Amino acid sequence: MTTLNRRASSVQNLGVNIFTGLGCLLGLLALALFVGLLGLLNLVTETGGVSHQTAWIPSLGVALSWRLDGLSLLFALLITGIGGVVFIYAGSYLAGEQQLGRLYLYLLLFMASMLGLVLSANLLMLFIFWELTSITSYLLIGYKHRNAAARNAALQALLVTGGGGLALLAGILLLAQVGGALEISALILQRQDIQAHPIYPAIVVLILAGAFTKSAQFPFHFWLPNAMAAPTPVSAYLHSATMVKAGVYLVARLTPVLGGTTLWLGLLTIFGAVTMLVAAFLAWRQTDLKRILAYTTISALGMLMLLLGIGTAVALKAAIVFLLAHALYKGTLFMVAGAVEHQTGARDITQLGGLWRAMPVSALVATVAALSMSGLPPLVGFISKELFYEATLYAPLMGWLLTSAALIANVLTVLAAGLIVIGTFGGRLPSGSDTPVEAGFSLLLGPGLLATGSLLTGPMIGAVGTQLITPAVSAVTNAPVSVKLSLWHGINPMLLLSVLTVGLAMVAWMRQERLLAAVAALDVGARLGPERGYSWLMGALPRLAAWQTRWIQHGYLRIYLMSVVVVLVALMGFTLLNRSAPVWSMSWSEVQLYEVGVLALMLAAALVAVRAASRMKAIVALGAVGLGMTLLFVFYSAPDLAMTQFAVETLTVLLFVFVIYRLPHFSQLSGRAERLRDGVIALMAGVMMVLLILAAIEAPHPMHVSDYYAAQSWLAANGRNVVNVILVDFRALDTLGEIVVLIVAALGVHALIRPLLRDAK
Repeated sequence: MTTLNRRASSVQNLGVNIFTGLGCLLGLLALALFVGLLGLLNLVTETGGVSHQTAWIPSLGVALSWRLDGLSLLFALLITGIGGVVFIYAGSYLAGEQQLGRLYLYLLLFMASMLGLVLSANLLMLFIFWELTSITSYLLIGYKHRNAAARNAALQALLVTGGGGLALLAGILLLAQVGGALEISALILQRQDIQAHPIYPAIVVLILAGAFTKSAQFPFHFWLPNAMAAPTPVSAYLHSATMVKAGVYLVARLTPVLGGTTLWLGLLTIFGAVTMLVAAFLAWRQTDLKRILAYTTISALGMLMLLLGIGTAVALKAAIVFLLAHALYKGTLFMVAGAVEHQTGARDITQLGGLWRAMPVSALVATVAALSMSGLPPLVGFISKELFYEATLYAPLMGWLLTSAALIANVLTVLAAGLIVIGTFGGRLPSGSDTPVEAGFSLLLGPGLLATGSLLTGPMIGAVGTQLITPAVSAVTNAPVSVKLSLWHGINPMLLLSVLTVGLAMVAWMRQERLLAAVAALDVGARLGPERGYSWLMGALPRLAAWQTRWIQHGYLRIYLMSVVVVLVALMGFTLLNRSAPVWSMSWSEVQLYEVGVLALMLAAALVAVRAASRMKAIVALGAVGLGMTLLFVFYSAPDLAMTQFAVETLTVLLFVFVIYRLPHFSQLSGRAERLRDGVIALMAGVMMVLLILAAIEAPHPMHVSDYYAAQSWLAANGRNVVNVILVDFRALDTLGEIVVLIVAALGVHALIRPLLRDAK
């Protein structure tokens, strides 16, 4: 047994090593793609972007259109660069997982979906990849599918972002209808006409709804903290640097088409500011490392939306710089939090502390990222904060109010950064806890590279601004711009605000317990927040389903038919009443006396059928109605229809007569009131059909189709009866299909009655 156990252990270790090596290989491939994209920086900077298009569905104006410009290149670099280090990190973090290969597959699909999204130049293509990111995100969040929390979080993320995706699809279709194209470049040329169109507000609201759900804007923010049930590599990749920024990308990409209006700027500013403040407040009150990072991510997404809403040149520049800075420091902090949890088994700061001695490298990397998050020099986070304050100070409207909101949010962000670093690495180890060891190389490589990026990008911001920021801002503004950035701008209001931010954060840190107690009454999210509404809605859906099943899907065929008839009468009646010309304007002089006589007989037969006290009498009366219709076909020179009607009526009467002998005795199952109701509905339906036929007769009939069949009937099919030629030749396959259906139905009927015939013998 010892030998068998040793062999099983060897096989297991071999599998672990293979999956770890596979993660490194996939990471290197992603980093190779990152290097290849870096090689295109000069091309994009000089030309403004490169495009490629392949016809896909030309009849619908849909093409496989790709464009690599400054904005898409920046996102592609983040997707491939951070994705590469996440693959390496995941192989070590999840070593020993039996289904690690599945995680790699999901991550690859997600990376491909995000790249497709940011490189798409066609809105329909963009939407397809948009939905693919939602689906792959669902799979990644629910990776630990045996965990109920992971399953619920994955479903919540899918429902919220999927609902926004439906709104986005509606907005894209409306935009394509108004702009006459699905290509973003073509829509930019129609900017003025689109913004002047009456349905422009609906387009804006629908598209922003999709962006807000994907980027977790208030009140849709609650799904992102719950998505922390995903493994840390997933959180570091999706929920800090890529997927959640897809909404920001969409807004930036469509700014040249929809931006600049009061509605667009107002919605972005309001929702961005509210999200920024609410999420920063909630982040400060958390103790779980990943939830702190999740809420600060939401706050950062609100800042990005706010900057895009301000819309000035400084604000757009600040948005791009902050996008880069946030991806670098937040990816670092997520992976450090995962390394801490991997080494200690905990991620709650109340159970951590004093790890700076045991995990010095992790502490150093986290400190660098936290300093960038706090906006301290010489890191890139300092530059982004300076630009953020400049954008709010000189905003066209309510600059003082936006600056005050930005100050509060930044103070809370600095507090959250302090919670992450000091709460985890400061102080002493909790009593009774084992001393952990430093994380391995694979766990520290990713956060180390990203932290180095935060550290080096600050001093090198001039070159970064020229090569990376300038093309991205130019793509957002759809005009060439020159972005000049430097680490030091002298003493100015923005620097004073940065100093004030750090000072207020230090004071708040020293009085943190009092402040937490003072604002405890503001924590009403659990009772009144959007997540509570989501929970109520999910609980109400089964109750609604039970109610509608009980009252609508009750199983009574007569009620189903009555509902269908009433709805049709109501819709057609509304349409006919809105016609400019009456539907009954016709010449009654053309009606012949014998036609009136036949109609009178048909009406009398119909009344007899309705009031018949036996089934035989009703069947005979209905047969008389059908034979009257046959006479009308004869009067109007349609002998083929008359023969068909005669055959069908004769066969129907015979079948009914044979069947009624096996039915129970005739009885009245409905009361007088029910019969009166049914009679009124039937009369309304009959009148509506008459009016609809008269309206169809009045409507102009284009004759090109009729002329074509009349001309081709003899030439192409050697037939003079146009109807027969259409049925037998032009619609031969359709007619053949109908014949097959009838044969199958006849065989089914024969199979049902065959046992009865055998028993009768």
